Amino acid sequence: MGTISDYIKRNLNIQELEEELVKLINEYNKLSNSYLFVHVSSFRKPIPDVQLNMEDYYAIFDILRDCKSNILDFYIETPGGSGESVEEIVRFLRDKFETINFVVSGEAKSAGTLLVLSGDAIYMTESGSLGPIDAQIKIGRTVISAYDYTEWINTKREEAEKNNKLNPADATMIAQISPGEFNKVYHALKFAEDLVVEWLTKYKFKNWNLTETRKIKVTEEMKKKRALEIAEELTNHAKWRTHNRSIKIDDLEEFGLKINRLDDKPELANIIYKIQTVIRFIFSNSTTYKILATSDTKLFKHAIRAGERIKIPKQVPNVAELNVKCGKCGKDHKMYAKFIPDPKIDSDFKTKGFIPFPKDNKLICDCGFEIDLKGIRNNIENQIKKRIII
Repeated sequence: MGTISDYIKRNLNIQELEEELVKLINEYNKLSNSYLFVHVSSFRKPIPDVQLNMEDYYAIFDILRDCKSNILDFYIETPGGSGESVEEIVRFLRDKFETINFVVSGEAKSAGTLLVLSGDAIYMTESGSLGPIDAQIKIGRTVISAYDYTEWINTKREEAEKNNKLNPADATMIAQISPGEFNKVYHALKFAEDLVVEWLTKYKFKNWNLTETRKIKVTEEMKKKRALEIAEELTNHAKWRTHNRSIKIDDLEEFGLKINRLDDKPELANIIYKIQTVIRFIFSNSTTYKILATSDTKLFKHAIRAGERIKIPKQVPNVAELNVKCGKCGKDHKMYAKFIPDPKIDSDFKTKGFIPFPKDNKLICDCGFEIDLKGIRNNIENQIKKRIII
């Protein structure tokens, strides 16, 4: 039976899935003798905060600053984000831990790939993938590849030098590009490349002392040369064609990046596949869009649906009416939140078919979808300047 089928059969609710995640992290720690940190984002929820950003840096700092282990295994799934934030995260991790290994079983794209390349080792399952790291730059209203932009400029420069002119259409476009804009794009591309070269040389290649076949002593220059070759491969948009391309183990090994195949360790790989599956179930059946978790700490970020209707009486704000729609099946839930300890409010609203605001800030729909109400509660309490009585 597959992992997904097994969890479908077990039919765990959200709380049980969260407990299962922590249990699996503990199992991984015992088996690997390291400390596992899970950082994952949902690819299916179009929320800006799913990207790696400075809020992630502060959360990672807070969760891991008191960790006693010298070895950190960092499980990562992310669509990408800010390279500058990744640099801050790496700086903290490197000051804190002696050894950092990255575990990839889902997708670690763009800035996620950049983060993974700062590790001492990369552990990947067959389902795992990295992605190109060519910077994506906003020019006007369009987001474009920095690699494509600089390649086009360089091609037109060569064409102008060869023919002493450009065709009118190209000349018109070139005339609209300022030196500052071009420098911004150029430096954005080189920023990722420079970090990859620095981190691979310093961390990934630190124990690379002899070449595999000829057993030649590896110099610092040889390490930098190999790191630059890998960086150029990963920033080569002309090769990968799309920023979302999945780069698998075989691709990475082909251009000289050593990957530890996690499937060669079935017991450890099985735990990782289970972690991956549990995360998918949590994302699919709740409003959670980002998870940061260890065996000791859990941080689940939830999205609040736009357009939830909240009715608050203007004259006597003793109670608020809410209409909360399930994000999965669309069912409307009529709720009330009271601000004074009046039993009559409960009886009146229950008679009208309303349910009270839940004590744990979580509403479980009939379809099984969990709706997190913490954001709605904060919004109501900020407006009323009173606490909801539960």
